[in-house]
Amino acid sequence: MYRRMLQFSARSFLNVTAPRAAYIEASGHEACLTRALVACQVTRVTPPSLTPCRALHSSTQLCAVKETPQHTEEEVGAFTKLIEAMGFTGPLKYNKWKIKIAALRMYTCCVERINYDEFFERCSLPDTLNSWFLIAQLHVWMCLVRMRQEGRSGKYMCQYIVHSMWEDVEQRSRMMGIEAFRRKEVMKTMTETFYASIFGYDEGILSDDCVLAAALWRNLFCRQCEDPRQLELMVEYVRKQMQYIDTLDGEDLLLTGEVTWRPLVEENAQSIVKVVTPTYNDTGL
Repeated sequence: MYRRMLQFSARSFLNVTAPRAAYIEASGHEACLTRALVACQVTRVTPPSLTPCRALHSSTQLCAVKETPQHTEEEVGAFTKLIEAMGFTGPLKYNKWKIKIAALRMYTCCVERINYDEFFERCSLPDTLNSWFLIAQLHVWMCLVRMRQEGRSGKYMCQYIVHSMWEDVEQRSRMMGIEAFRRKEVMKTMTETFYASIFGYDEGILSDDCVLAAALWRNLFCRQCEDPRQLELMVEYVRKQMQYIDTLDGEDLLLTGEVTWRPLVEENAQSIVKVVTPTYNDTGL
């Protein structure tokens, strides 16, 4: 009986003193923290736990970079996006028939305004349908690169340039007397060659001359060029043609499709030939 009363008294004492001890301990910690903050303020030292975050650097000055014109994508409505996702062509900047005629004229410039005999002689290529096609597709690719910069209308024009090329290739193969089954195999091979060449030329034009020379060696020379001077000539030719065709006005190309080509060999090949702009007098004539 006595033992039970003693245990009860001890438990009561502990229940009463425990909260007081915790409160006293917490008060002691708070007092210590207060004294530490006061000491830090007096000594002008920021406590580690209260170190402020570093302020972000902001500046209103813009870096001076070379400004190059960037072709922005045309903004089209939801209906146009819907019908183009279904495979149709939405409204364009110019009439579709005018763009088709310009595409046919541009392909004609790639065929009739180039001296193929000079390419055969300078590059030691055989005078065959395949060699003609390899040279033609190189110039068609340069036109595609230029017209892809003209937004949706330019991309629509690219489709008909390629369409005109395949129709011309098939017509030429028929005129040469190639049989139907053989012609089908030839068209399949040329199609694979064309799209493989596009990837190679795109990579080459965006890279240095070594990458472009490798693309020309694979696609134009079919890995059979042993004279480095021929590769150098073609690399120089592609570079100067791309520089020249970039100076042509996009509106004129979309409406007329007229493209002129620089000669294969010229004295000052490193110069960039600009389009001659008309000059006017005081009266506007």
